[in-house]
Amino acid sequence: MGLNNNSTTNKRKLNDFVADQMEVSVPSAVKMRKDQNLPPTHIQFFVRLFPGGKTLVIQADSNDSVESVHEKIMLITGIPAVEQRLIYRGKQLHQWDQTLSDCGIQKDASLELVGRIRSTGHPQAWQLMNDLISLISGILKGNYPAVNSNSYYILKMLIQFLTITPKDNTEKAYEHIQIFISSSAPSALVMLYMSSNYANKNSADESVRSFIDSFKSKLPVPVYNGCVPIVLEFCKLLRGAVGIDDRLYNKCRSSLGAIVESTGIATCKAETKKLLALQDVFPFVCEVASKLSYDLELTMGSTKLIGLSFSIVRDFTVFMLPVRNVIRWQVPFRFPITFPLEEDDTSEGVYYKEYIECLHHIFYDLLDKMEMCLRELEDRLGLKENGKGKPIAPWWSQYLVILKELNSISKLYKGLEKVFWQKMRQIKLSLCFLIVSFAKKSDDYGWVLEHKEVTNFELRRHLAMMMLPEVRDENAMHEMLIDRSQLLEESFEYIGQADSKLLRGGLFMEFKHEEATGPGVLREWFLLVCQAVFNPQNALYVACPNDRRRFFPNPASKVDPLHLEYFRFSGRMIALALMHKIQVGVVLGRVFFLLLAEKNISLEDIRDADPYLYSSCKQILEMDPEMVDEDTLGLTFVCEMEELGSRKVIELCPNGKDTVVNSKNRIKYVNLLIRHRFVSSIAEQVAQFSRGFADITTSRLQKSFFRCLNLEDLDLMLDGSGSDVSMEDWKAHTDYNGYKESDPQISWFWKIVASMPAEQRKVLLFFWTSITHLPLEGFGGLASKLHIYKTSESYDHLPSAKTCFYRICFPPYKSMAIMQDRLRIITQEHVGCSFGTR
Repeated sequence: MGLNNNSTTNKRKLNDFVADQMEVSVPSAVKMRKDQNLPPTHIQFFVRLFPGGKTLVIQADSNDSVESVHEKIMLITGIPAVEQRLIYRGKQLHQWDQTLSDCGIQKDASLELVGRIRSTGHPQAWQLMNDLISLISGILKGNYPAVNSNSYYILKMLIQFLTITPKDNTEKAYEHIQIFISSSAPSALVMLYMSSNYANKNSADESVRSFIDSFKSKLPVPVYNGCVPIVLEFCKLLRGAVGIDDRLYNKCRSSLGAIVESTGIATCKAETKKLLALQDVFPFVCEVASKLSYDLELTMGSTKLIGLSFSIVRDFTVFMLPVRNVIRWQVPFRFPITFPLEEDDTSEGVYYKEYIECLHHIFYDLLDKMEMCLRELEDRLGLKENGKGKPIAPWWSQYLVILKELNSISKLYKGLEKVFWQKMRQIKLSLCFLIVSFAKKSDDYGWVLEHKEVTNFELRRHLAMMMLPEVRDENAMHEMLIDRSQLLEESFEYIGQADSKLLRGGLFMEFKHEEATGPGVLREWFLLVCQAVFNPQNALYVACPNDRRRFFPNPASKVDPLHLEYFRFSGRMIALALMHKIQVGVVLGRVFFLLLAEKNISLEDIRDADPYLYSSCKQILEMDPEMVDEDTLGLTFVCEMEELGSRKVIELCPNGKDTVVNSKNRIKYVNLLIRHRFVSSIAEQVAQFSRGFADITTSRLQKSFFRCLNLEDLDLMLDGSGSDVSMEDWKAHTDYNGYKESDPQISWFWKIVASMPAEQRKVLLFFWTSITHLPLEGFGGLASKLHIYKTSESYDHLPSAKTCFYRICFPPYKSMAIMQDRLRIITQEHVGCSFGTR
């Protein structure tokens, strides 16, 4: 037995059910004859189904109409009222407005139901829903005590409904699910939830929540997705009955969003009945956006720091995703959409126009609110240009979720992205601070890196560092024992040949025949190895002529048979140095950096790497076209290169020797020349460096790491601030043990250090900490403060250091001259690393 899914019938059925439970008169359910003044009499009678023999027990009043009886039968059996024929004493009850009293039906009377009864493949589901509604009806009428245990029996029936849902046939599963709606089970549960009795209300609340939560665990994914009509029905009924601020309604709305997020939605002309259409979902978008706008207003100017609801922001994003997808791919307007909308007289265009205009309004409203919120955040926290501020409430992370969604919406409309990023530039400080405070995965904030002008160094470094593994505890350390005289070769064996998984843990470093161990030795080892790898004498890298701090791969590196293995090793070393946050005093050339980020190389990018080639190419491009066409240059599409002591001619394109450079193809010639010199000739070396770097990160993240940074950012991460050591900063981050700041030895010490040349200070700093390149933040960026310790040794002893703890130790020298002499000895470059334990 089946049931037509007719909205008018369902509405009339719900009204009848409400009237029956609330014991109020509803015209469609109870019709009185005009001349009937007698009070109604409660009767019970029996309806026997034919064929089948099943008997129904019907409760009614003598003044109830025949129509109301048909609808009660439909509610129980699922047989549409128009397909029923009721027979009493051999006559059909065909006048639906007649009362039972008019028809002579009395208590315990017997009727027969005949007619065209459609078959159903789910009789058990119909019976289960009939039993559920009967139970709820009895609870509301007071036939059962209003106790919390009622929720157990209701939920048991609901779970049983899910249990018997077909799991291996999606079509039959959808038919089964539809029975739940057609039987008016959602209406019955909502009626119970609206009860003034707390126990009844609580039973409905617990039952509906548990029922919806069970969809995912009890049903396979395709069937779970088909449950969306059930949740939608609950949302519609609850929104009309209790409003959008109700907790159960919010639960149902969030559950609906979770399903819709994964299944998507259809247009208004969707052929499938398994997806919700845009018109079903968009009201929730407007509702949630309006609530979100209101909540954002509440957060502004509040001294109590009223927070945003995580659930309302989540609802906003999950409903917006499928709506954006439908508008992006299925609307009849040209994309991106020009606003105000162009005229479109088609019915489909008129239909979408309302949604597109509403979404445009939502974007501007929320963007304005977000700007005000983040400006207030900036003022409240006193953010400075470096993006640092006070701790903030966790719910402020939701600002970032909203901004990410607004960025996605802006891509739907022509010119709206520009508006969005203009706003982001105005609230740059707050934006960067929030991301640094809350970012857990760099992938979540790729949308910000599309426009680096709204980022700062702190933000870019933070997102890049999240792509590197964190240094794990000491239990998983990769141990190394290295001879200083064989530093590069042995380091290559330990790092280049090791399993990359071991390197992602920690590193334990010890030099042979030396007692020193710990972080200080590790910092020294990183510095020495990286400087050796990039030393041009080793033929792996060459320095940029215009900036000899910068390096890029040597095209002639193949003079070393192991050169590619060493490039992979150097990629690992740079990644490990970044992972351990150790400045190694080496920076990459712009060309090398762009290749690692897989970006194109322009003429301006090669200025430092090859000033001669840069100048020549500039002249070719700027030369008068007529002179170029007269073959004044005498150039063809070839280049010469020296390889292992011999010169070799390379064609830059097919038939390059015979292709003369002229005014029309000279740009192509320059581009091919640059590509050969800085891409093709070092492609293998760059690939191996990238592979080594990816051993520490992953192949997926290696490119992203370099893309999210500027070259200058990487300079600061590998080489530190690059500025002279600040005496004020140094003194401010130094503590004393055994000495007091007022002691003459401390006064002498700082006077001596202040008088040192910059290079001598760096040697002293290295002796003290194994650091020559401070972080961008200066001494404040180190793991701890520095310490000066007083020792009891005789005055002829030199200072010693424990670099792991940033500790320098010396006795109370008798005069400033003696101290200056002792410090001069340890700051000679060739002995600066020979003292102390590390």
